[in-house]
Amino acid sequence: MTDLRGFAEPGRFIEVRVTPNASREQVTLDGEQFLIRVTCPPEDGKANKAVTKLLAKAIGVPPSCLALVKGQTGRDKLFQVG
Repeated sequence: MTDLRGFAEPGRFIEVRVTPNASREQVTLDGEQFLIRVTCPPEDGKANKAVTKLLAKAIGVPPSCLALVKGQTGRDKLFQVG
């Protein structure tokens, strides 16, 4: 897998497209946009928490360093690295 630690710079915005209820969890990169598949359903913030955890692991930062800026209820999300 490509080294994604370059995305971990503070202040950087990261675009994410989410697929909830997937058969397995997966993180891929399509240009500058992350495609993240999670097994959680999109209810009660479960999918958002799973996406945050997977994205943080992929770029090598703690989940607390990521802030969901836009897309709390949609598939397209925007995170900012803190």
